[in-house]
Amino acid sequence: MIDLLAPKTEIPAGLHLALGAAALLSLLGLWCLLSYGGYVRPDFLATPGQVLLAGWKGVRTGTLFGHIYSSLVVILAGFALASLLAVPLGILMGSFQAVAAVLEPITGFMRYLPVSALIPLLILWIGIGIEQKIAVIFLGTFFQQLILIADVSARVSKDLIDVSYTLGASRAQVVTRVLLPACLPGVMDNLRVTMGWAWTYLVVAELVAANSGLGYMILNAMRGLFTDVILLGIFVIGLLGLLTDLLFKLLRRWLLPWSASF
Repeated sequence: MIDLLAPKTEIPAGLHLALGAAALLSLLGLWCLLSYGGYVRPDFLATPGQVLLAGWKGVRTGTLFGHIYSSLVVILAGFALASLLAVPLGILMGSFQAVAAVLEPITGFMRYLPVSALIPLLILWIGIGIEQKIAVIFLGTFFQQLILIADVSARVSKDLIDVSYTLGASRAQVVTRVLLPACLPGVMDNLRVTMGWAWTYLVVAELVAANSGLGYMILNAMRGLFTDVILLGIFVIGLLGLLTDLLFKLLRRWLLPWSASF
């Protein structure tokens, strides 16, 4: 008999799926009870049927796909720009004290600033186009990525570096063949985590002067108390987030076969 409360104990895949399905069905049942049972007014909590109908309308008219496309462009562009800069800088920051001395004060200050507080400045500097929305995603993820990746690089064992020098490796070889492969599993894990943060900044990014996107759809529906559309937007963001999370898991397994994944 499997002890479900024992730490670090493996459980069968079927039981894992069954427990997850039971949790989801329990939440769905509670939602149905509150909405169909009349415990919560429809203008405060739409029923599952109303959300499905709103989704079907969005699919039939094509507006839902337009909002998804607009949000994906913003999310992927902002996240890609942040990652392209944060990965090399983070590895350098965690490996070289001189780089850390330069970047740590700026990073330590910027990562605690609420991105929403920077929106007025971004509008003044960039405008209200898509560039401003991409900048919000960039700022919301870049400094978090930088500190996380620097921590991954800093935790690479110095003994590994010293052994490489002892075996005759040059400084360039140590960086490219020892340090970088040792960092990549942690880098991929942190990119996966910060992609989730990027999705949470979507509504903030589309807060001002947007005319499309899932965040805009949610905010626009909020003004009219269309809770079916609000819930639809939330569920679509959640599903897209799960898909990107799964993609990162597959990429980690494919690109880094020497590293155990979780």
